[in-house]
Amino acid sequence: MLKEFKEFAVKGNVVDMAVGIIIGGAFGTIVKSLVADILMPPIGLLLGGVDFTNLFVLLKEGETPAPYAALSDASDAGAVTVNYGLFVNNVIAFLIVGFAVFLLVRAINRMKRKEEAAPAAEPTTKECPYCATPIPIPATRCPHCTSALEVA
Repeated sequence: MLKEFKEFAVKGNVVDMAVGIIIGGAFGTIVKSLVADILMPPIGLLLGGVDFTNLFVLLKEGETPAPYAALSDASDAGAVTVNYGLFVNNVIAFLIVGFAVFLLVRAINRMKRKEEAAPAAEPTTKECPYCATPIPIPATRCPHCTSALEVA
């Protein structure tokens, strides 16, 4: 069983998958920063200075009574909240990652189609009409049966 696991673990597909997961995690961090630090501040400004990370619904007050100015204040007080602003940020991040993956898969599919559509190489051999052995196209005599061939 250990030998089988070792064969599985060192196969190229497993290593490729591991590299993909690591790069995907790093890409996720970049997208999270893009959403939180670049996209959401202007959107919040357009909507009247709203910070999406601080949009929440208070379900139960914490040790300190409400109102809470920010989500961090509510969390520090031990309040129970529904954090729909964070959810909006995560949905936007998901859409960005999904679109990036779509573009990547689309580019790969285009490259595959170009490879499939590439013209086949011209044949370099023909068949001897007498012995059915493959011979070079410019040959005038078959090297196998020594028959004289018609020159086209």
